[in-house]
Amino acid sequence: MSVAVMSPAAAESRYEPLRVMVVDDSVVIRGLISRWIDAEPDMTVVGSLRTGLDAVNQVERISPDVAILDIEMPDLDGISALPQLLAKKRNLVVIMASTLTRRNAEISFKAMSLGAADYIPKPESTREISAADVFKHDLLQKIRSLGARVRRLKSVTSPSIAPATHAAPAAPAARPALAPVAAAVSSKVVTRPFSPSMPRALLIGSSTGGPQALMALVAEIGSVIDRVPVLITQHMPPTFTTILAEHLARASKRPAHEGIDGELVKPGTIYLAPGGKHMRAAKQGANIVIALDDGPPVNFCKPAVDPLFTSGIDVWQGGVLAVVLTGMGSDGMRGGKEVVAAGGNVIAQDEATSVVWGMPGAAANAGICSAILPLNQIGAKITRLFSGDRS
Repeated sequence: MSVAVMSPAAAESRYEPLRVMVVDDSVVIRGLISRWIDAEPDMTVVGSLRTGLDAVNQVERISPDVAILDIEMPDLDGISALPQLLAKKRNLVVIMASTLTRRNAEISFKAMSLGAADYIPKPESTREISAADVFKHDLLQKIRSLGARVRRLKSVTSPSIAPATHAAPAAPAARPALAPVAAAVSSKVVTRPFSPSMPRALLIGSSTGGPQALMALVAEIGSVIDRVPVLITQHMPPTFTTILAEHLARASKRPAHEGIDGELVKPGTIYLAPGGKHMRAAKQGANIVIALDDGPPVNFCKPAVDPLFTSGIDVWQGGVLAVVLTGMGSDGMRGGKEVVAAGGNVIAQDEATSVVWGMPGAAANAGICSAILPLNQIGAKITRLFSGDRS
């Protein structure tokens, strides 16, 4: 199967800067975020506002592409402002921002169900340089990746000339645009045959858009969960992963929890990498156990998908099915290469159903995937593979 794709570099040159609205009651946070954004050539701050009410009242006038929306604000909080903002600007990309509390994590999950594109945890103190650096990196990447869907295409008078003085909003895209931060893209995506090896474990990696994708997927693969171990890495901070595990348990109607260092891995349970720790599978005598570590980030992520994927090779040899779902960046691609080299298989979510086609796009363009499928077809394919179908 071959799929034509557009080079991100070629597409990038056709876009004007993303218009970003920053909504936070802290003047320090607003100033910090605004300076970061305005220092980037492909984005600009068009509004720096103190309350959700200010945002609702001004969103049509300033017409942002992306809004960074604090949860806790006076007059009108973020979760109350969200539906009003989306009602006034249907294609607005909203990224919720909150500190890492259980309450705020729950609100962020609710916000995503109401139409927010993503969330970002704010550091307790921006005086901590390392915390501020991670926050800055993640924020700019999220703005860039998610905003790619709503960038304005400059009006074009000829194939080679694009005047910078006239820009019109693009029509609503039928599907998300390719993320500018995706790995280098080849002109064709080619799939490989499925390995004849019977999979004995299901390993899943996801990031931006992942929580909703994961909940939809686990609801469809109950018979697989009952038969083989299922381990998942979703790019998420602590507290958020605790809540995601609870959502996965409800969606799958099977036990799901954050992995615990040293616990036995067995069929019938979903193991989710806890925020802030890498999760691997490891051999312990005749048993397979969860191994957590506090090592440095991999691909700017902790937990990261690559460590999970590569750990499955020693434990299950060629019997690994790795699935890469929606997410920015390229995490999972290198681990997926090693899985395939060891005789396993990789499935990626397709671009049309991905919130960001970064991670699955990187895997697809590396030529390691045996299938690139819409989200609503992945569950059935996984079920067939674990039933012996290699087609």
